Amino acid sequence: MTTPRAALIILGKELRLELRTRELLNATIVFALIVVVLFSFAFDPTSAESRRYGPGLLWIAFLFAGSLMLNPSFARELSNDTIDALRLAPISNFSLLLGKMLANLIFLSAAECILVPVFAVLYNLSLSGIVLRLVLVLFLGNSGLIITGTVFSAVSAHARMRELLLPLLLLPILAPLLISAVEATAALFADPPALDYTWLSVLGAFDVVFLTASWLVCDYLLEE
Repeated sequence: MTTPRAALIILGKELRLELRTRELLNATIVFALIVVVLFSFAFDPTSAESRRYGPGLLWIAFLFAGSLMLNPSFARELSNDTIDALRLAPISNFSLLLGKMLANLIFLSAAECILVPVFAVLYNLSLSGIVLRLVLVLFLGNSGLIITGTVFSAVSAHARMRELLLPLLLLPILAPLLISAVEATAALFADPPALDYTWLSVLGAFDVVFLTASWLVCDYLLEE
């Protein structure tokens, strides 16, 4: 079985599981909305302050939401030894990892479809004329967050304190990604809005490097 086909099968499994329970997506959306709303009441920013500080607060909310979503990615496969059954299936380890990445990317993107408009209303920021460019920045930033997060979720799945270990592993690695994502988003919310190709290039390079690295080490990630 080819890697893309196997990854799509894993993706389908993840989507069906989430559609039945909806516990992960609902919890992520509620948590992220609470973070954004609390920041809004705590700072009560003016329009100029929203343009300056809003992108950073937005990506902090994305980071919190992603961390909450990524933690069970492999941990729930440990019950009934599901992870062992998946490894015995006639598919490559990378297809399993890729399927998980695609599912997590869809879940995070769905949460952001609700979160971003709420953020724009609360912080008095207009999305008019920048939606497509913002989608590009969010896609590149989300991809890097999900790629690294899914990899480290596999690494920490067997740890006794995996809820604590995952953020400790993830946050230092994500620093370049978060800085680039915040700067690229801030450029879009500036007056006039602009697409900063320098930071976009950093985001794209981050995604490519870590996706390639995950492909190279995927056989070791799923070892006992």
